Amino acid sequence: MQYRDFGKLGWKVSALGFGAMRLPLKDKEPADVDEPESIRMIRYAIDHGVNYLDTAYPYHGGNSERIVGRALKDGYREKMKLSTKMPARMVESASDFDRFLNEQLERLDTKIDFYLLHGLNGQSWAKVRDLGVLRWAEGAMAEGRFDYLGFSFHDNLEAFKSIVADYDNWALCQVQYNYMDVEYQAGTEGVKYAADRGLAVVVMEPLRGGKLARAPEQVASVWESAPQKRSAVEWALQWVWDQPEVSLALSGMSAMEQVVENVDIATRSGQGQLTIDELALIGRAREAYRGLSPVPCTSCGYCMPCPGGVDIPRIFQIYNESMMYDDPRTGRFRYRGPGGLKEEERADQCTECGECLEACPQEIPIQDWLKKAHELLGPKE
Repeated sequence: MQYRDFGKLGWKVSALGFGAMRLPLKDKEPADVDEPESIRMIRYAIDHGVNYLDTAYPYHGGNSERIVGRALKDGYREKMKLSTKMPARMVESASDFDRFLNEQLERLDTKIDFYLLHGLNGQSWAKVRDLGVLRWAEGAMAEGRFDYLGFSFHDNLEAFKSIVADYDNWALCQVQYNYMDVEYQAGTEGVKYAADRGLAVVVMEPLRGGKLARAPEQVASVWESAPQKRSAVEWALQWVWDQPEVSLALSGMSAMEQVVENVDIATRSGQGQLTIDELALIGRAREAYRGLSPVPCTSCGYCMPCPGGVDIPRIFQIYNESMMYDDPRTGRFRYRGPGGLKEEERADQCTECGECLEACPQEIPIQDWLKKAHELLGPKE
């Protein structure tokens, strides 16, 4: 296993972290986790040098924290650092801070090293900040209930920088980052911004939820052209680890084969190891994926605001990614699930006024593509 600096804490973390979000299941129910196999996987990772384990309050209906706590018995707790997360969006009053933490400590049955505010965006951060979460957290740390405070993040770069700047004692941030998301959410600029301020940068979704492990033919041909043969998984992980600002990459592993493979890949990780030619190759893979996007939208925003309230760039982003990664299920969730588009922002609200057609510098037939997007992503009759 290779180890890296963890921000300004003076501690070395394994390049690979174990994410307990996608543990193996007995059936299709997310809460029905295969506990013996999950424990076997977690302990294998720790036995092979992984020293960072990440979970959260809602994972597997709360069972992730319970199983993680059991996996860390028998001497395993002393070998690693434990991170879990408060569900910030579920907080309604300041009393919820203690309520959630107490429940999590009971589930885990062990101390917490890193306590994160989960999935922050500009709105949820403003809510918990104004409820006094920072003052509460400093009190909880002084009492020894957890050691360090951090946050995980899902919003735009501006919101990310604002959250980082709002508190001087963040220990870490957890961000979605991979070779396809260099300008998405925090992106490369956000990763560097946080690292420059001494935060440990924990990367989640280095394989974009497994999508980058399933290379379509156009991308597979790019990998096959490389003199250095690596799997699609290894190319993606090594790209993340190549960057000195990254402290570790979390992988949400759901099978022992994935644990074995990722641990093996992590032993070959390092900062600045990829050559200029290899980085260019990854750039070609990125462009090959983007070439699978049916709508040539650059998210310039010239079509906005739509008089009818339709969020045209976001619809096209969701639709393009559904097609790029052959994953309409995730697209439908982002389009009409909790936290997705509001009904008035969806494509079927287009009145075909034509204003967007005149404004679009790409001359995209926006109305036609909105209909196709809603046909794929919208509710079925």
